[in-house]
Amino acid sequence: MRVLGLETSCDETAVAVYDGAAGLLAHELHSQADLHSIYGGVVPELASRDHLRKLLPLLKKVLESSGGPGAIDGIACTTGPGLAGALLVGSSVARSLAYAWDVPCIGVHHMEGHLLAPLLEPDPPEFPFLALLVSGGHTLLAFVRGVGQYEVLGSSLDDAAGEAFDKTAKLLGLGYPGGPQLAALAERGRPGVFNFPRPMTERPGLDFSFSGLKTAVVVALRGRALDDQTRADAALAFEEAVVDTLVMKSRRAIEATDARTLVVAGGVGANRRLRARMLAMGERHGVRVAYPRAEFCTDNAAMIALLGHLRLAAGQRGDLAISARARWSMSELVPPSAGLQS
Repeated sequence: MRVLGLETSCDETAVAVYDGAAGLLAHELHSQADLHSIYGGVVPELASRDHLRKLLPLLKKVLESSGGPGAIDGIACTTGPGLAGALLVGSSVARSLAYAWDVPCIGVHHMEGHLLAPLLEPDPPEFPFLALLVSGGHTLLAFVRGVGQYEVLGSSLDDAAGEAFDKTAKLLGLGYPGGPQLAALAERGRPGVFNFPRPMTERPGLDFSFSGLKTAVVVALRGRALDDQTRADAALAFEEAVVDTLVMKSRRAIEATDARTLVVAGGVGANRRLRARMLAMGERHGVRVAYPRAEFCTDNAAMIALLGHLRLAAGQRGDLAISARARWSMSELVPPSAGLQS
């Protein structure tokens, strides 16, 4: 089955085609980072309008390099969670094409796409596995038994890790998107100058809390001259605090589930310090740590096309109603055998 995937949940416009026999055939992405950088964050109305401008040209380019519309057997689009207006752009195009081409269409969960993105790699992880989803909007640990079979073990009680990165980057005078810029600044930091807390690591459980870290940075920098070196030192200490917390919680989850594979996915999964620390932890505990390649850690349509293929090829179908779910808990997801999807 050959599936077209559309991703418009936030500020990336992306299109991809995945084939069950040949794998990923084509994928294209347009980032709106420059558009939103002058505002210091994503402006929902601007994001929706830019998706309208960019989606059809990307669609045409991907179809030209993957056999054309006649080769498409099904369509998947991100239905949620995300920005409602942005989601509606992708949903409208997906349902319209499905009607015109007389092929099935299915709306899929954005974070489920991230969770299964490592399956795009040449040596994909096998079910079951433990997954750490860490992005701008979500931070959670889940035990994955199969597609749609997720047991959430812990999640963020406030800010997600990526959100904390962006807020702290803004505090340090960095632009948008803040996470990658903070990580780059941290490379010039001196260890031990600042020491920030590792939140919720001294109590049992697998939940996260990152909102207090920004406050800790504010307090530590109060009254200091914010020269380049001080900002770099603070960035390094903040990054180390987040990475330590994610590694500690993941190790606890491994011990609790006896998992032999840990998947790390989501935008923060591209952070080099996090990758190195997770791989080292996995080696110590005899656990395989699997990542999608860096370009598939951030929002992309390849993971949406793959997820759509897994569900559509198993017989699951959606309807042609244009829909968007700004909030959508992963606990509502079901295996493909359950039938209808949004």
